[in-house]
Amino acid sequence: MPLPEKDDHKTLRFVCEPGAISIEAAADVAAGPNGKPKLPRFSMVAYTGGAMRIAGWRYPVIVDLAGLTIPSQSRPIRFGHDATAGVGHTDSIAVAEGKLVAAGVVSRDTVAAREIVASARNGFPWQASLGASVDQFEFVREDQAVLVNGREFKGPVNVVRRATLGEISFVDLGADGNTSASVAASAKENTFMEDKEVTQTQQGKVEAAAQTDGAGKDASPAVADSAADIRAAALAETKRIDAIRKVCAGRHADIEAKAIEEGWDAGQTELEVLRAERPKAPAAHIRDNNVDTDVLAAAVCLSGGMKPDESRFDEKVLEAASRRFRTGIGLQELVMEAAWANGYQGRSFRSDMEGALQAAFSTFRLPGILSNVANKFLLAGFESVEDTWKRIAATRSVRDFKAVTSYRLSGAFEYEEVGPTGELKHGAVDEETFTNQAKTYGRMFSITRTDLINDDLGALTALPRRIGRGGALKLNKVFWTAFLNNGSFFTTGRGNYKAGADTVLSVDGLTDAELLFLEQKDADGNPLALVAKVLLVPPALLVRGTQLMNSMELRDNAASSKYVTSNPHAGKFSVVHSAYLSNASISGYSAKAWYLLADPDDLPVVEVAFLNGQQTPTVERADADFNVLGIQFRGYFDFGVALQDYRAGVKMKGEA
Repeated sequence: MPLPEKDDHKTLRFVCEPGAISIEAAADVAAGPNGKPKLPRFSMVAYTGGAMRIAGWRYPVIVDLAGLTIPSQSRPIRFGHDATAGVGHTDSIAVAEGKLVAAGVVSRDTVAAREIVASARNGFPWQASLGASVDQFEFVREDQAVLVNGREFKGPVNVVRRATLGEISFVDLGADGNTSASVAASAKENTFMEDKEVTQTQQGKVEAAAQTDGAGKDASPAVADSAADIRAAALAETKRIDAIRKVCAGRHADIEAKAIEEGWDAGQTELEVLRAERPKAPAAHIRDNNVDTDVLAAAVCLSGGMKPDESRFDEKVLEAASRRFRTGIGLQELVMEAAWANGYQGRSFRSDMEGALQAAFSTFRLPGILSNVANKFLLAGFESVEDTWKRIAATRSVRDFKAVTSYRLSGAFEYEEVGPTGELKHGAVDEETFTNQAKTYGRMFSITRTDLINDDLGALTALPRRIGRGGALKLNKVFWTAFLNNGSFFTTGRGNYKAGADTVLSVDGLTDAELLFLEQKDADGNPLALVAKVLLVPPALLVRGTQLMNSMELRDNAASSKYVTSNPHAGKFSVVHSAYLSNASISGYSAKAWYLLADPDDLPVVEVAFLNGQQTPTVERADADFNVLGIQFRGYFDFGVALQDYRAGVKMKGEA
């Protein structure tokens, strides 16, 4: 498969299914009506409309000629899809009887053009290859059939419904091995054809076309001017027929009859015999450029066990990924898909791992896919960790890593009566300050050479998930360490802390905690006029807290025979819990202490600052060190945590 001319992921090259190519070599002395040398012509059956075995596609491919866009009748003809090796141009391209046929002239004066004409005269069997783009395709399942190019095909097959023709190239060796070219003899090479030009038409018929001499007069007809010429012609015809019969050897009577009738030579007859005896669906090169970066990324996510809704791809992309990679995609296959998109010609990752990786990373394609996939799995891992901190903390965005100070206005804001003059008095404003500062936390991970050789997709999916989880764990550790370091934040003197046996989580304990909260005052000694919204508990108190919030009746069958028949706190607070409250690795932990907090949007007891508002870790691909064989990634997270307003909550010790 030749290299693309540019980094266009929609450009592809494919060698067509068995067709026929002919090149008409004009006589060396012949001239056209304008007196200029007549250019050699070519014609070909570029595609027969059948199914092809294509590298990169799991099932045979059929190009629907009804959906092939031909931008113009004049398309460039090249050698090996090389823009610097021009050959000529077409002047006729058409779809006829379910086949793509083309004809034109060898109009370029290049080494490649001269080589093609000269080699074709010598009998070299040139083949054809199309440069096109796949714009849309569909997959036909095993139990279905489809009508394409006038024929019915049974699944599983891929049908390219829309494609755009770019150019056509001569190639010396195609994937099918059955396309061919032949050259008619020139005047200097065969006296029987003197002043004649032999043209093989698109259907393979050889006809004699009268030429004009330099003065514009018709040359002599097909009959030789002398007896010697007649005898030479008869002898040549006898030899031609004998050669045809020898090639066919009695095995292809239909080809033999047609060759004799239509004037084929032995070379063309032999090629027809070879075509008839070879398999009808040989391998060919075509690449599925409809598989874009999103489809590949989605395929990796699905293969890595991510649920469709977690991947955040739309339904169209997910469907394309499932259809194209029905059994999943491996790490090596991902690298090869990206390498092929960048023009790589190799077919096996193991045979040229370095070349495949270089091609895959030559543009943004594979790095973009890897970063996209890594970020999605990192986010999935990040979201798998408890996020109670979101329920009790305010968040803010900071622009740098400097300590930032936020101001909360306090003072006399109560309205005063307006006098007869209508004058409004200014309120006295004091400022309370609270500080915070973002810091960076991060980790690196690598897809090693061993991972690539072992085709371990988990290196691309499991590692980022763990890195994402690690980012969430770090955020939680920093957050709860700051929150539980509250010995001087929740105090009896501030009226937001209480200890004793009556502080256990119960109806009476909740009543006391709510009273403490409601009695909080601002700096001017006025009530805050806020209500508590969140009941924060450790895991050991989760069931009790849930019962207190959900039960309409609570009965006490103790010896005192006193019991509560109604629950005054039912549904009053939102119960949230965190395992970090009772985790012994954090100073200030307790399995019995609990908190009653305000809505953080009203008055936050704690705040988390994120650099540039980015509330999840970031993954970036990094160039590996010279001594590292593999691909490196880094995940980092910028945030800071600080306690804020002590009036926003109360703490109950839960024990004496």
